Amino acid sequence: MKSISNKLASLLLIAGAWVGSAAHAVQDLPGGPAVNQLNLHPPVTKIAEEQHFLHWMMLIICTVIFVAVFSVMFYSIWKHRRSKGAKSANFHESVTVEVVWTIVPFIIVILMALPATKVLVAQKDTTNADLTIKTTGYQWKWGYDYITGEGEGLAFISTLDSSHRVMSDSGNVKDAPTDYLLKVDNPMVVPVGKKIRIITTANDVIHAFMVPAFGIKQDAIPGFVRDTWFRAEKIGDYYGQCAELCGKEHAYMPIHVKVVSAEDYTAWVADQKKKAAAKLDDPTKVWALDDIMKRGEKVYAANCAACHQANGKGAGPIKPLDGSAIVLDADHVKQIQVLLKGAANGAMPAWAQLSDTDIAAVATYTKNSWSNKTGQLVQPAEIVAQRGK
Repeated sequence: MKSISNKLASLLLIAGAWVGSAAHAVQDLPGGPAVNQLNLHPPVTKIAEEQHFLHWMMLIICTVIFVAVFSVMFYSIWKHRRSKGAKSANFHESVTVEVVWTIVPFIIVILMALPATKVLVAQKDTTNADLTIKTTGYQWKWGYDYITGEGEGLAFISTLDSSHRVMSDSGNVKDAPTDYLLKVDNPMVVPVGKKIRIITTANDVIHAFMVPAFGIKQDAIPGFVRDTWFRAEKIGDYYGQCAELCGKEHAYMPIHVKVVSAEDYTAWVADQKKKAAAKLDDPTKVWALDDIMKRGEKVYAANCAACHQANGKGAGPIKPLDGSAIVLDADHVKQIQVLLKGAANGAMPAWAQLSDTDIAAVATYTKNSWSNKTGQLVQPAEIVAQRGK
């Protein structure tokens, strides 16, 4: 028994040292989670500030009530205990006491409800927005479409940085950066001091768009539209995550919102429009295999590798692409329809939001990678022909 106790103590010491060193290595992430954070995120919007006030107000009121009620109860128990010869009083009722314990709680509830209702109403007032962005949840990434305001027409997919995913898969996170599993390839960019309306929906299952520093959390439900809003009052980078358990990659669905000055936002919009124009490939262009393979590799890494893995082997219910009959089939229509509409059982989302060239590129890449050396080439024109069918 003594040797077992010694071994257990040694294990606890080792575990404690490991946890201590790991915690020491972690640093606060500005705009995101902090080490040993026990309270809400530091607010950068008026709504978040009001939520902080409500949080502390409710906590203080409940604590005061708790202390008062239990103090009276314990005092009564102690003061009138049987060992001291206390005798129970014989009375039927007290109208005064009943009126007091009805009116006082009612007043407390009203005092708590008034500011809470004010904040709740303000949270739902999405009118007069300077900018409207539709956020679409996918398994497992976010799509951002700038609907109205400066930047109207911009649209892109925001995915976890591939290097962080590789790091997570390897299990070697000793030298992980401060923004580990929160870094994305395309953050949402908004101007400071402007009212931003967020419209949420989803492409597959229920997700939830949450950025704690803004005080917003809104479910994204397939077939439904919800909305919320924020007005960031401080320039910086702010982080959140999908707050609804949406599948096995739920932990790899971060949100990064970059708040910039009005001038920087205008410059970003101009740059994004130039990039979007450059990506408008001619769907009638005939690509060479080597060129479209290079593009397909990038599309696969950004959109497909999270589920099907970089080696195309799949995992669990995710079917492998390496050796897949549909991928190897000389009839390209089958694979194109899966890419455009998703799998019939809902295991794979639709990727119709990608350009014709990107879909053709990733289809070609899967047909010619790993052991799939088919030599087949899918052209963008084939994707155009299949859209809407």
